[in-house]
Amino acid sequence: MEEGAGDRTSDTWHGVVKARLKTLGVGVLSLVSDRAKALITLAETGLECLSIPDVCHLLHDLVKSYSLAIFSRLRHAQQALHHARERLATCQASHPGSAEAPQAQTVVEASEAEVQRWQGVRSAYRDHLDNLSHTMHPWRLLDSIRQTSQEVEGQLQAEIAALATLVETPGVPVKKDTLDKVRKQLAGVSALVDLWWQAVWQDVDPVALTPRWQRGVDELWLPLRYWQEQLSRTRCPRRKATLLQALEVIQDVFETHPCTQRLAPEVLAGGKVWAAEHAKAFQRASSAVEGRNGSLSQMQHNHRGLPKRRYQVWTVLHNFDGRASDGTTPASRFFRREFPDLFETVLSHIDDLPRPRQRNEALAISD
Repeated sequence: MEEGAGDRTSDTWHGVVKARLKTLGVGVLSLVSDRAKALITLAETGLECLSIPDVCHLLHDLVKSYSLAIFSRLRHAQQALHHARERLATCQASHPGSAEAPQAQTVVEASEAEVQRWQGVRSAYRDHLDNLSHTMHPWRLLDSIRQTSQEVEGQLQAEIAALATLVETPGVPVKKDTLDKVRKQLAGVSALVDLWWQAVWQDVDPVALTPRWQRGVDELWLPLRYWQEQLSRTRCPRRKATLLQALEVIQDVFETHPCTQRLAPEVLAGGKVWAAEHAKAFQRASSAVEGRNGSLSQMQHNHRGLPKRRYQVWTVLHNFDGRASDGTTPASRFFRREFPDLFETVLSHIDDLPRPRQRNEALAISD
């Protein structure tokens, strides 16, 4: 981890990783997320792994292109309805028998229809965004049935096609480049599902489970811990409620299934821990943890490069002080052993700080 801290090019990391793997005599399933050019180069020419686009970035592109246009049309329609109702009330109060009142009523009805139309467009737009997010899972959210990358891609393509039809509504600017950009990345996004399943069964194969227990892992253990993990990550109330429904269903099945009822408590707890580790490994987005954005933000602020020694400090902080929810660091997980506390280690190498300069009181008084 420290060898590539000074030189962070793809070739350097490729050489370090290949040498380590050759020494250990093992193979690695790996991927890179996000579509930064350096990461794509690393995936295709370096470690020969998948380059997975970020789901959050795809959704952000769609929101950035269409959300403002749809919501502004709805706001304008609501304002027009408000003015039409005020006009109708004025006409009914001042000229109840005149011809202006029926005309004002007609305008109100037309404005109400326009508001309802844009409310329908907004609701359908939100549903498509939710469906895009809910589709990208190893299981279907509706019934927790296992999915493949091909099935996920088909559902995503269908949602994008429906969204393309929706944005053809008069008044919404059609941004074909955005939809084409998203379509090109759907296959890469979906590939994460098969890669994750491959890693799971690669871990299960040495145990030689019977077909019945394999179905239990596939249909009970993993989806239970996975929906729990996704529920803890989700902040949107609508999506959180949908995930909670899926979790409650699979939890009822898990607790009443004959396989889980026959297991000893320690075996049951160990299985849940194993399933939780794999559930956390399914990362649909890297936006919350990617260091590239943090580096770029600092460069945009000071308009100059970052000191090279700072990369080394960040590497040490990430590997030895960045802790997961279970309290482990990347270094402890990789080397499978504990390391001394980073802060205490640094503090132990700092000598006593020099005392502040003492003024000569006699001289101070004489002055």
